[in-house]
Amino acid sequence: MEDAQKEYKFRSYILEQLEKWEKQKNEEKDEEVKTLSVVTVSSQPGSGGQVVARKISEHMGYDLFDREIINRIAKSADISSTVIETLEKERLTGMEDLISSIINKKYIWPGVYLDHLVRVVSVIGKHGRAVIVGRGANFILPPKERIAIRVTAPLDFRVSRISKNFDVTYPVARKRVLNRESKRRSFVRKAYNADISDPMHYELVFNMENLSVEDAAESVVAIISRKKES
Repeated sequence: MEDAQKEYKFRSYILEQLEKWEKQKNEEKDEEVKTLSVVTVSSQPGSGGQVVARKISEHMGYDLFDREIINRIAKSADISSTVIETLEKERLTGMEDLISSIINKKYIWPGVYLDHLVRVVSVIGKHGRAVIVGRGANFILPPKERIAIRVTAPLDFRVSRISKNFDVTYPVARKRVLNRESKRRSFVRKAYNADISDPMHYELVFNMENLSVEDAAESVVAIISRKKES
């Protein structure tokens, strides 16, 4: 029963998003969509990346796609097709070739999931006005079309944060953090043949030990605003 309710809420969210995109498309018409209107957020477990992403989306009025949403869309062929079909034909020009090229030349983990993931993230990127959390979105979208950030913090800081937030012991929290970190690193290595921790993959890297969520979010917002004005 609970799973059915979650699925219903998830599909309702997707439908609402599609309606919003359709409305934006009608309102824009001949107005040129700003190139830089997507933020990708990669984070170490327990560093607060999700909170930073949410704050950026609130400041900018962007849609927030967290890793659970992206993951579930990518796993569902039905939902993936629905999302992709919302793009008007003009924006689809060349996308099939682009996606095919990316999968064939760059990624080393072929399969239905990765194919769906690339398509979904590409569509969200084309619509813009979005904050995408996780799933290596920064490796999918062209650098000129997004700003990629990495949210980090020392291990002890992250473990203590998880221990407090989830009311578990330090050893349990540490095991959870290291396990998730290993899985994320492995996914990016398999999918994109890249090191998730390499700072060269990001425009901004935040160490949250001595920064507030507001500090990080405002830095990203300032850069996006400046880029739009130029």
